[in-house]
Amino acid sequence: MNSVSEQALIHQTRLKGFMIAGLGVLLLSPDALLVKSTSVTPVTFLFWRGLLLALSFAVINSVRYRRRLISEMRLCGRRGLYCGLAFAGSTLGFVMGMKHTAAGNVLVILNTAPVIAALLAWAIWRERLPLRTWVLILVCISGATLMAAGEMGKGQPLGLVMAGVAAFSLASNLAVARSRPHADMSLMLIFGALLVCVVAAFFGGMTWPGWRDFGLIVLLCVGFLPAASILIQTGPRYIPAAEVSLFLLLETVLGTLLVWIFLDELPGPLAFAGGAIILTALAINGFIEDRRQKRLRAKSALAHPS
Repeated sequence: MNSVSEQALIHQTRLKGFMIAGLGVLLLSPDALLVKSTSVTPVTFLFWRGLLLALSFAVINSVRYRRRLISEMRLCGRRGLYCGLAFAGSTLGFVMGMKHTAAGNVLVILNTAPVIAALLAWAIWRERLPLRTWVLILVCISGATLMAAGEMGKGQPLGLVMAGVAAFSLASNLAVARSRPHADMSLMLIFGALLVCVVAAFFGGMTWPGWRDFGLIVLLCVGFLPAASILIQTGPRYIPAAEVSLFLLLETVLGTLLVWIFLDELPGPLAFAGGAIILTALAINGFIEDRRQKRLRAKSALAHPS
């Protein structure tokens, strides 16, 4: 295979990764809306979220792999166990962070996840990102921080610590998943969701939320989150973890828009400006990638005329 064909294959793989991560983020975007629509305590919400997600992951992956499910889980090894643990850490950190400090503080800290993922991949596995991706990361983080600036405020130190746990857990999860692209790390989300359920139950979350809130939790944890989580966890098999984390910043924009549309929580001017920055930066990056794909296909066609 010549260099042109190799480059074309690499970019096809990247395009697949972008599509998987992008679809995952689209399915994830109703998360904030449905969480805000419930009136249960955080631990009760976490208990049912963890339990329903674990059941959903188990059913989906049993259909996907059937008798090979256990053997495929074994392929994930210890790194897969870490991915499950990190998934639980990011879930617990996010929810508890939102409970104990201002939402803006949590979002600003979470926005560092792409940089953390890139630094971990470079420090441990020597994976390097092109300059254009670093610029995109910095621009999108600036936009997301601008969105959160209007809600920033003082909060309890515990909330800030838990937000930091969420950011590191998210970034390290994707970075570790990227290190074993031959293994389907999304299988280990079963373990992570069960861990969330057990921890929440230990702190008194095993209570009935009421039919209305239970219906919203089912819609989120059976309808949207299972597919979203599996797609996002699969993304690092095809593109760097930092780029998957970058896509997650888009959820900040989409989630804010959904909350505005359905709950009439009007974002401030800074939120609109920050969202415009993120969407514009991602659109420009997508346009550049599309142009590169077309050039590579043209070169490949010239090198291998039919």
